[in-house]
Parts: sequence; C-alpha cells; structure tokens
Amino acid sequence: MDLDGRVATVLKGTTEVLTPEEVRALLETHDRPRAYIGFEPSGRLTVGHLVCARKMIDLQEAGFELTVFLADWHAWINDKLGGSLERIGAAGRYMQAGFTALGVDPARARYRWAHELTGSSDYWARVVRVAKATSLARTKRAMTILGRGEEEASLDTAKLFYPSMQAADIFELPVELAYAGIDQRRAHVLAREVAHRYAWPVPVAVHTPLISSLKGGGRMDPATLSVERKMSKSDPSSAITIPATREEVAARIRGAFCPAKETDGNPIVELVRFVLFPWEGRFELERSAAHGGAISFATEEEFLGAWTSGSIHPADLKSSLVPALDRLLAPSRRYFGDHPDAAPVGF
Repeated sequence: MDLDGRVATVLKGTTEVLTPEEVRALLETHDRPRAYIGFEPSGRLTVGHLVCARKMIDLQEAGFELTVFLADWHAWINDKLGGSLERIGAAGRYMQAGFTALGVDPARARYRWAHELTGSSDYWARVVRVAKATSLARTKRAMTILGRGEEEASLDTAKLFYPSMQAADIFELPVELAYAGIDQRRAHVLAREVAHRYAWPVPVAVHTPLISSLKGGGRMDPATLSVERKMSKSDPSSAITIPATREEVAARIRGAFCPAKETDGNPIVELVRFVLFPWEGRFELERSAAHGGAISFATEEEFLGAWTSGSIHPADLKSSLVPALDRLLAPSRRYFGDHPDAAPVGF
C-alpha cells in the first residue's frame, strides 16, 4: 500500500482526525508507527464495537503497530463491575478474544493492561506532571468521559485521577497515534495540550462515531460531538451483544427506535452508515416489488438520500439490516464456539 493509500485507510470512516496533515507526516517519517485504543473491561462487546474493530483493522493494514490497552485500573476507579478487579480481569480477557473473533489480527496486536503501568513510579510521575499542567476545571470537563456530570456530589476523589491517567497512558506506552470513539475526544485533546506544554511528542488523535442506544435518545451533543445515549454494554437492552444469534439480532432490531426519515440519534440508520458501509462497502435493501423492489446502495450518500426522502420504510430497513449484521457476527459465533473457554462468564 502506497502512502496515499495508507493515509486514506486511516482517515476513512472517521468523525474527526487531529490532524489529517499529522497522519501523513507520521506515515512519511515512521515505517511502523505505534497506535493504541483503550477500553475499560466492563462487560460484553456490542455491535457498536464493530466500528472500532474495523478501524483497528484499518490501522493494522496501514502498517501501524497496534496496542489494545485494557484499562483495568480505570474501570476500577470508574466502579465498573462492582469495582471487582477479578471480574474486570475476566471481562478484559473476553474483550481480547472478542476482538480476535471480529477480525483484529492477534499477531499484529499487542494487548497491555493498565496494571502493567501503575506499578511504575515513572508512570505516576507522568500522571502528576499531566495533573500539574491541567487546571481542576479542565480536569472536570474531561471527566464527562466517565458518563457523569461534573458536579456530582457523591463523586469520589479517585475519579479526579482518571483524565490525567488517561493522558499519561499515551506517553507511557508510548504511541504516536491515539484512537478511540468520539466520546474520548476531550482526553485526547488534553494529551495534546499537555504535550505542547512539556515539549513531548504530540499524539495524533483519531475518532470514530458512536452508535446510539437501540432505545433511542442518542442525539448528538454539539459540545462534545458524542451522542447523549450510546449503545452500552452496561445496558443490554440498549445493544446487541457479541456473540449474538440471528434470532437475538432480529429481536433487537425489530424493537429498535427508528423514526422515518430521521438520521440524528437513529441507531438503525447509524448501523448502516457506520458499520455496514465500512465493513461491506455497500448496503442491499430487500423489499417487495409492491414497495419498489430490492435496491443496492454503493455509497452512504445514496442511502441517506433515499432514507431522508422517505422512499425507504423503517420496516424494510430493519428487515434488511438483520441478515447483514448476522453476516458480520457469524465469525464471532464460530470463534466462541471453537473457544468455549473465552466465552463471557464471570462478569
């Protein structure tokens, strides 16, 4: 793959990249640049994770050394899974298997745990340096990544460490590119600001969209570019978890929020836009001849034009989405069937 192809592969399907010019410069100067994505191990993967799995594969194909950071201490601080490090560890091991099941090449991915960093005094020195360069108000703004309001009276002090830890992770791993969903934008911007303050290497930040909750209510927050109510592994009724049977996929999709012609906060439309097109490059709409017959969309723009014009009925959209998602999830069912020890249990 030539330089233009590598750059295009990194940029495709993204909501924001800070900055595209830095991506090109990075690939021009590094044969094997380092990228990472971090996750709190806190439950089962959902079809929303197909978005980041696709981008993780893109980064591997573009020649990056990919680190998947299993942030067990961060999940502990954030009270995930009852604050049990044992259960968090079980969830992390499942996540590792889950991304392999979704096609992330394990031979080109390095899995690291937060506890591998937290045992080092150098790491905590880095955390303190980040905190020293960050006002309390700035830290509290970044804490929206925890899914909590900034003024929550019951907030424990440990949660104030979280943004500084997340920024420090980038430099301690270390990596040149930080990738995450758009809900992590504030943490990445904080890391970039701190890097300028200390003349550390400034990480490129790549962000992809989130999938709204199947229950609805996932409209865009213009201040953060993230959705108000995303598909969440902590609320199984809002999501389709992995692995899922075709019957489970069909039941979830059938009951999902999908207002006609609407795109903002519409999880069914988002699954077509942010999952099917990046993975399959097209979308096949099946419907009866009486309702216009089958139609194939080669681009997201073609699909959105038809949807917003009202020429696609929500019921037809849902019924066409089911077999497409089932194709994407079939490898994960096979993987967990062949590796029963990796199944999601104990959390």
